[in-house]
Amino acid sequence: MLRTAVVLSSIFVSGALAASGPDTDVIAHVTGLQPDVKNGVGKVSVPRSDLTVTVDGVKMSPFQGFTSWAAFTGSGAKTVVMGDMTLAEDEVSPAMDAALANGLEVTALHNHFSIDRPRILFMHIAGTGTTEHLATAVRKVLDAIKDARKSPTPAESFGGPAVAAENSIDAKALEAVLGMTGQAKDGMAKFVFAKKTKAHGMELGPEMGINTWAAFAGSPQAAVVDGDFAMLESELQPVLKALRAAHINVVAIHSHMTHEDPRIMFLHYWGKGPADDLAHGIQAARATQK
Repeated sequence: MLRTAVVLSSIFVSGALAASGPDTDVIAHVTGLQPDVKNGVGKVSVPRSDLTVTVDGVKMSPFQGFTSWAAFTGSGAKTVVMGDMTLAEDEVSPAMDAALANGLEVTALHNHFSIDRPRILFMHIAGTGTTEHLATAVRKVLDAIKDARKSPTPAESFGGPAVAAENSIDAKALEAVLGMTGQAKDGMAKFVFAKKTKAHGMELGPEMGINTWAAFAGSPQAAVVDGDFAMLESELQPVLKALRAAHINVVAIHSHMTHEDPRIMFLHYWGKGPADDLAHGIQAARATQK
């Protein structure tokens, strides 16, 4: 009888904790937003009514998918947050920096629409920890977006030095930084770093698109670099942090395949500045990989 009572008491307590759901008072206080609660999940939302967005010439409402949100489940020290930030292009880097600096993971960055004006990207975030810590991190991201939008019209450039139309990259100087021989063409230089995975019972390598690469154009003093990082899931956050520390903009994070093992994530980037600085940023991000 005593054992039955203890078991029932344990079930009751566990059920009560599960039913308590997220700490909505903490979330509301920290974020300044009142969460909607459903099925034990507390969700805060920020409709992007500050942006006038058209898709295919049709004016869109935040109700049609242009709302930033973050959903919390669990409570106290065992809280999980997932969310999706709706961003104009010039808001991506500030929002990403705020997320990474405050303990959140950035798990995807991509478009949801085509022929949208201004172009809108969606940055997915996730994190675990205390409710207060996660709510604070979400607030920091939302504040970074708001700060970027002090100018009502989204910027159409990343800024940085003007890049000459005629390319004159010194491939040898970049080879010394990146530790490999590059491909040179018309004053440009490209470096390809192989990765491998398996899918459908076969090994897949760089010839099948499993690679990290970097292409440099412009001049040694004012260059651009664009490229793609192929990463294990565990390598994504360190690569992101290293690229952003080098002021290289991340423009997409997604998968290119299905059924591969190990799973490979792909990250696309764009940077402007002295070619040597950009190469050191790429190399620093590569150094975080296994």
